[in-house]
Amino acid sequence: MITLWGRDNSTNVKKVLWLLDELKLPFQQINAGGAFGKNHEPLYLSLNPNGLVPCIQDDDFVLWESNAILRYLAERAGNEAFWPSDLRARASADKWLDWTANSLTIPFRQVFLTLVRVPEPERDMNLVATGMAAFEKHWTIVDKVLAKQEWLSGNHFGLGDIPLAIYAYAWYGLNIERQAHPNVERWYKQITQRPDFQKRVMIPLT
Repeated sequence: MITLWGRDNSTNVKKVLWLLDELKLPFQQINAGGAFGKNHEPLYLSLNPNGLVPCIQDDDFVLWESNAILRYLAERAGNEAFWPSDLRARASADKWLDWTANSLTIPFRQVFLTLVRVPEPERDMNLVATGMAAFEKHWTIVDKVLAKQEWLSGNHFGLGDIPLAIYAYAWYGLNIERQAHPNVERWYKQITQRPDFQKRVMIPLT
């Protein structure tokens, strides 16, 4: 049985919860991080010395880092849609996990953590503007890709779509002015029709 440590409203935990449901893998969840605490207690630090969520235990195997967990679960399940046997198809989807982490993590903090979790009088709106500009630049890249293919993972929804869709939910959920990215909007509308996305991701941002 898989045990997942993490709270529902964590961006990185959402990715794992969503994939677990898509793969129909049984698991138990221990709420940790944020208001739940536990992530800086000795027991948790013995599993993940970084003190961050998520972390999973699969029998005696322990794994942290959300994208590594996604890859592990996809291969563990042997689901062709999420972990194709064709090397090139798998790599083409897999690259989006690294791209999203490397390109959008800092802008996400600048925009969403500021607007959602910082009291209005204390917000650095110059920081928000910097993050917004970075997001628009990266959405333009994604839009051009999605003009040529239906999903980031290729012809079918897959692993490559999950991390960016988490950020897209926050992006489209905030009352902000956005540039038009029609292919991204089409892709995101399809994402929102997935029941497991609705269940695990479409919850309050706070």
